[in-house]
Amino acid sequence: MARRYQLLFVCTGNSARSIMAEALANTLGKDRFHAYSAGSHPHGDVHPLALQALRDADVPTDGLRCKSWDEFAAPDAPDMDLVITVCDKAAGETCPAWPGHPVTAHWSVEDPVAVSGTPEQMHRAFVHARQQLQHRISLLLALKPEALDRLALEQQVNRIGHTA
Repeated sequence: MARRYQLLFVCTGNSARSIMAEALANTLGKDRFHAYSAGSHPHGDVHPLALQALRDADVPTDGLRCKSWDEFAAPDAPDMDLVITVCDKAAGETCPAWPGHPVTAHWSVEDPVAVSGTPEQMHRAFVHARQQLQHRISLLLALKPEALDRLALEQQVNRIGHTA
């Protein structure tokens, strides 16, 4: 059996984008990835529209919760292979020293929580973020990390972050 890679998706609030990325990576890459998510300043509750956008795509939402990135910087935390920030604010923050010295990358995804308007417009913003993350995670699944050195892997994962 192939090695399962440990992924951490990071955002500031850990209530929408990083949560959706965690759920999508665990569903789409269940044999290749064990994904987690965390925030520098977690909100406390997963945004209901993030959960709805996942359910709309038949992605399980059980057990999803907001977590602090401190959980994943602790000495007993799992060693991550890859840490991906999904919001620009978190990408600009000083991140903890992650155990295992993982490859890091940034995938800018617009914050659906920041969208205001009708309920339909807000729902569409979450669906759009989910679709963008799903596309990028599919591209990540197409990579063969074991065939790439650290620098090549980092370049490829960052390149994925520039896809629509």
